[in-house]
Amino acid sequence: MITKTAMITIAGRPNVGKSTLTNALVGEKIAIVSPKPQTTRTRILGVASRGDTQFVFADTPGFHRARTKLGSYMDGVVRQSVADVDAVVLMAEPVPAVGDIEKTLIARIKETGVPAVLAINKTDTVEEKKNLLPVIAAYSEAYGFAAIVPVSAQTGDGVDELLDELEKFAAEGPALFPDDVISDQPEKQICAEIVREKLLLCLDKEIPHGTAVVVTKFAGRDDGSDIIDMDVTIYCEKQSHKGIIIGKKGAMLRRVGELARKDIEDFMGAKVFLQTWVKVKENWRDSDALLRNFGFTDE
Repeated sequence: MITKTAMITIAGRPNVGKSTLTNALVGEKIAIVSPKPQTTRTRILGVASRGDTQFVFADTPGFHRARTKLGSYMDGVVRQSVADVDAVVLMAEPVPAVGDIEKTLIARIKETGVPAVLAINKTDTVEEKKNLLPVIAAYSEAYGFAAIVPVSAQTGDGVDELLDELEKFAAEGPALFPDDVISDQPEKQICAEIVREKLLLCLDKEIPHGTAVVVTKFAGRDDGSDIIDMDVTIYCEKQSHKGIIIGKKGAMLRRVGELARKDIEDFMGAKVFLQTWVKVKENWRDSDALLRNFGFTDE
């Protein structure tokens, strides 16, 4: 029975491994993962229970210097997410210097007064553990973290130790989510994100960052089968990008669709009939109206 809860924000620079860590902590894939930076665009809540404690983890976009209104929205999400939680996990790479982005996030943590734990990620890339000592020293000098935990979100090393530290910030109270809930994201939104993950995987340079994915149909069939009909529209910013996304004789779009359908079927536990379309909305990342239509809103 849940008697304690802990709201934890996971923050850090782009591509530091926040979504991979969130998935490892929750034990299920709820946030898409890509080697490209700025994959996560909104705050995604992941839910995990451990003994009598329910953890609610907020996976946030990578904090960066915004160049578009979408980027400004993403940075605003990070700033807001650091407040009104029980603790913050600041993720950093195993580099023995505190970067400007980390300094900015530490300053925000100081403003809010929220306790913080440092998770030094990607320890699987460090040959000797003693090489982490200068990293720990640099961050210890920058801020009085409640704990510093080396982890590898990729392999799971250190994740249990991180949970041990985070459990210390749990407050008495009932569960915030039912037992069978692992995320605050609707199934339809998670499916749209899976499609976007495959775009990030298959496409190069700036093109995938200029895409938005919207599920326009999400319905089971009335014939007694377990098939889900799903229509997806991929929006891009230029006519030339549309051609690249579709590919020669539709090859790229088919590849994206096939990869996405497999993961969506695994997630939904059902067969999926997936149809995809590509439309152009020029400069949508700087359009207030389109950002609202695509779900990037503070409301």
